[in-house]
Amino acid sequence: MDWREEALQYHSRERTGKLEVVPCKPCETSKDLSLAYTPGVAEPCREIHKDPSKVYDYTNKGNLVAVVSNGTAVLGLGNIGALAGKPVMEGKGVLFKRFADVDVYDIEVDSENPEDVIKVCKLLAPTFGGINLEDIKAPDCFYIEETLKRELNIPVFHDDQHGTAIISSAAFLNALELTNRKIDEVKCVFCGAGAAGIACAELFVTLGVKRENIIMVDSKGVIYKGRTERMNKYKERFAVDTPLRTLDEAIEGADAFIGVSVKGMLTKEMVKKMAPNPIIFAMANPDPEITPEEVAEVRDDAIMATGRSDYPNQVNNVLGFPFIFRGALDVRAKQINEEMKIAAVKALASLAKEEVPDYVSKAYGGKKFTFGREYIIPKPFDPRVLFWVAPAVAKAAMESGVARKPISDFEEYKKRLEKLLDKSKEFLRVIFDKAKTSPKKIVFPEGDNDLILTACKELKKEGILQPVLITHNPEVLKEKLKEHNIEEKEIEIVCPLTDDSLPEYVARYYDLRKRKGVTPSDAQKRMLDPHYFGAMMVRMGRADGLLGGLTHNYPTIVKPALEIIEKQKGIGKIAGLYVVIIKGKLLFFADTTMNIEPTAEELAEIAILTAEYAKNFNVEPRVAMLSFSNFGSVKHPLTEKVRRAVEIVKFRAPHILIDGEMQADTAVVPEIIETNYPFSELQGGANVLIFPDLQSGNIAYKLLQRLGNATVVGPVLVGLSKSVNILQKHAELKEILNMAALTVVEAQELEK
Repeated sequence: MDWREEALQYHSRERTGKLEVVPCKPCETSKDLSLAYTPGVAEPCREIHKDPSKVYDYTNKGNLVAVVSNGTAVLGLGNIGALAGKPVMEGKGVLFKRFADVDVYDIEVDSENPEDVIKVCKLLAPTFGGINLEDIKAPDCFYIEETLKRELNIPVFHDDQHGTAIISSAAFLNALELTNRKIDEVKCVFCGAGAAGIACAELFVTLGVKRENIIMVDSKGVIYKGRTERMNKYKERFAVDTPLRTLDEAIEGADAFIGVSVKGMLTKEMVKKMAPNPIIFAMANPDPEITPEEVAEVRDDAIMATGRSDYPNQVNNVLGFPFIFRGALDVRAKQINEEMKIAAVKALASLAKEEVPDYVSKAYGGKKFTFGREYIIPKPFDPRVLFWVAPAVAKAAMESGVARKPISDFEEYKKRLEKLLDKSKEFLRVIFDKAKTSPKKIVFPEGDNDLILTACKELKKEGILQPVLITHNPEVLKEKLKEHNIEEKEIEIVCPLTDDSLPEYVARYYDLRKRKGVTPSDAQKRMLDPHYFGAMMVRMGRADGLLGGLTHNYPTIVKPALEIIEKQKGIGKIAGLYVVIIKGKLLFFADTTMNIEPTAEELAEIAILTAEYAKNFNVEPRVAMLSFSNFGSVKHPLTEKVRRAVEIVKFRAPHILIDGEMQADTAVVPEIIETNYPFSELQGGANVLIFPDLQSGNIAYKLLQRLGNATVVGPVLVGLSKSVNILQKHAELKEILNMAALTVVEAQELEK
């Protein structure tokens, strides 16, 4: 399938377009309808009428942005009109939502008259918390934005101007640093004098580039004092007194080329004329003014950036507008001013110098990024951009006096931002915070695995745990530690073959399993297996927990733990569970890995174990015992088993809130149980779901993970007297970190 056909199918399949409106409040019952509309809606209307600022409390205004365009300058397509530009504006809405959880209505204005665009925006301003102007030709875009900023009290931002300016400025600051240049001495040539070109130049001046050191070139050549052809007041600001008339003349000796024009404007011969270590930002889309390959043919000292994702240093506006609006909206800013833009520039420039996490590399095919000539700006899919840029913008709005709702606690604000995009962050933050209170010694049987070493470095640095690495080749592992910049003294290395405890461990294992078919030679062989040896270290108190299984199948790895680690007192069965986070709900699923067809007694035990486990994470368990029946609606041995399990739990653990048997939707949709089963003790919904057999639990969590975009943490073993967990085969770094922190917290709780 070619690109054109694939793009058309993407936009037309199923529900056409890219956006839909989704209610964020329930509307399932007549009561809901009465609250959402008449008569209930009258109450917030009255409050807003009395105090207009209450509109932010009772409506979506504070999180709603208008993307407004008349389609006169659509990227790469030109003046295609409002209607044809609508797919671009919808796409902008997708990016706002995806990267910063900002809601968008796209507004296409069918007029090339700037006064019409201004009028539409002013009339619609009560609806929105901000306005993002998009794809409007210059110089109309300047006039429209200036007018709206002056006459409205909500943020107005023309992304084609300021978005490109902010991202390129951040990259430019880092390029100056890498080439040891002073900003007030650098000589720049700007190619393109439209909205983006002029905005970039103006922001460069604000940052310290001298206006007299800028030469701007448009389609008619150098913009010089006295030129009359195709001039306007915005270009006039950059008119210089110079005999230079062409780009070829202007580029000689220049330190930097900033291109926001068209393909092919910069030639290899021109690049040869530039100063040593030239900075070349060829940002024309979809094809740059010159390609990195062409530059490499004539210079090996250039720093390049383009607008394309297939080259290093992509200047992509998605690094700016979602997070700038996020910060502006969160303090109810009256405008987006220069201070806020500069704060965004500096935040992006600083983030590029930070160590890049593995999960960012994974999003780009495993490529490693380090601050340098090919990495001067963060990647668009780096989620940290939200947590760096939005707070910086919000703080600048407060300090410059345009914020109407200041933030008092920025650490709490950053945590709130984390929860916007990934509801699992709140749960995971609890895990990591608890782990740090009392770090434990955790064994990693696959100690020489590179991903495990990367995880251990981060876990040690964060004070989560003390790693113990098991290996058959200590010298090779020591070399790997050097490669990962890990101090050998910070890590405990264990080799089963040469470990002083091997004879004791062999004897102990043989004593445990001699009536299970294990011979002395079997015991010796198994204790040389890192997973068996690691489990014995945990049993003997030499370590607090174990995490393994990255390169093995689940049954192979769980077996040593079950053979060596004792169960908790009074526990008959070990259970496996997953923590599932979906649509803001935190749920515990069990059993998903261990017991294929549990009896009623075993189901009851699984329910108790899972409920107690949930309490470790500040969750008050509300247990639903699932079936295909609702409270006796179907008479069948399978439903009877679940009903019997509920009775057992209520007898054995009356402090646990539990009910069933019930269907899955009854358990998780409060309105169903409130309306149809008012007698149930689970009014409000369940957060612990106990499945009648392993296959249903396993199927459920995998479907939610793959089709429902749920975040899934696990598998977790419950019922053992020591903390032992199994990684999913080929888990990613983020999963290893999460499971390691979980293992520490479990060790803390079991120690109590």
